[in-house]
Amino acid sequence: MPRVSIKKLILIAVALVVGYGWMAGSGRVPTGSVQAPDSAGAGDKAMARLFSDRKSSVQVQGAGVVTKLLPDDNDGSRHQRFIVKLASGQTLLIAHNIDQAARIEGLKPGDRVEFSGEYEWNRQGGVIHWTHRDPAGRHLPGWIRHKGRTYGITRTKLAVLV
Repeated sequence: MPRVSIKKLILIAVALVVGYGWMAGSGRVPTGSVQAPDSAGAGDKAMARLFSDRKSSVQVQGAGVVTKLLPDDNDGSRHQRFIVKLASGQTLLIAHNIDQAARIEGLKPGDRVEFSGEYEWNRQGGVIHWTHRDPAGRHLPGWIRHKGRTYGITRTKLAVLV
């Protein structure tokens, strides 16, 4: 896999910041968002608050341990599904769109994953989706990190970053 230079990474970062600023100004970014947690505890507390307040459509970032793999959802867009348990004990369903991003290969119970996506409330703890780029540009790009690889940035060769 080709290496990406520091200059290219900086340009990509600047483009993402500028793009986010444009989307936020145009109302294309979800109104609620939770910043990247300083620690796993901060992300857990934020998601616990979203759950107790029954909030949805909020961009979040966090980490947890895979407790169960579920069958793919093949109705409409295909989604790889699995349950993650946060350090707080809260569980989340991760619905990762495999029509928009690469499948997370080798995922198994006990694996730690980090994620960024949109939180939707449900009685079981919540659902994280939009763990990929939005082809229409209406949502912030999400991702899932597993064993040093990041999935979901784009559908091209960068769909799995090393």
